[in-house]
Amino acid sequence: MTDAVGSIDMPDAEDEVPESKKKTRKGGKRGKKGPLGRLALFYRQIIAELRKVVWPTRNQLTTYTSVVIVFVVVMIGLVTVIDLGFARVIKYVFG
Repeated sequence: MTDAVGSIDMPDAEDEVPESKKKTRKGGKRGKKGPLGRLALFYRQIIAELRKVVWPTRNQLTTYTSVVIVFVVVMIGLVTVIDLGFARVIKYVFG
């Protein structure tokens, strides 16, 4: 059975890669370093990633913090009202 791409039994020629052309990794730089070298590399990579982070300004941080605090206070109020409502219903039903 064939379709627009090719046969199910015979894959496309571009998908086939001879064994001699396949790249194999033999450890590279990571394989040659000891535990302290790998640890140092790990921390260098952490520092490099932290430099890529876009940190919020003080004004943005204040805004985000206040939004979170207001949301938490609203949710506490909502849960409190629902809890008091259930408590009154239970007290009414069971006496």
